[in-house]
Amino acid sequence: MTSEPGLVNVANVLTVIRVLLIPVFVACLLAGGTGWRLAALVAFCVASLTDLLDGRLARRRGLVTDFGKIADPIADKALTGAALVTLSYLGELAWWVTAVIIVREVTVTALRFWVIRQGVIAASRGGKIKTMLQIIAISLYVLPGHFDLVRELFMGAAVVVTLVTGGDYVARAIRLRRAVQ
Repeated sequence: MTSEPGLVNVANVLTVIRVLLIPVFVACLLAGGTGWRLAALVAFCVASLTDLLDGRLARRRGLVTDFGKIADPIADKALTGAALVTLSYLGELAWWVTAVIIVREVTVTALRFWVIRQGVIAASRGGKIKTMLQIIAISLYVLPGHFDLVRELFMGAAVVVTLVTGGDYVARAIRLRRAVQ
């Protein structure tokens, strides 16, 4: 008989570190100046790296916990949401972009709860591409310098993939609900 992994494990610690880095990232970004922008970029990249590592470690080492299943996606959305809201607050990113991405993420989270009794919808390849595009786009916006066209291209791609994968998630959730009724 296998035992449940403990709450305190490397995957969950990485998730908590990601959450703790969010206010550090926001404070650095709001401080202004090149040095603070670079510090914000480092905080965002380290936090994003913990996102990549925690899930892999949890699955490979059998460290999947109920805490991780809930905290990991919340930490991901909090990091992305904080970055988008802060960039929009600073006037560097259109508010409609922030709104579209946040509404999609809230909708997908609500759908997860709606179908939880029927099953779990696994992350799709498109969802992973969405996350990567969002991370790259946000990083380009945080990076000091004039990369306007590149920033806008990546953020545009991120918005399109965010919407497409959101629609796919809605369709899969509806199919899952119908299959069990």
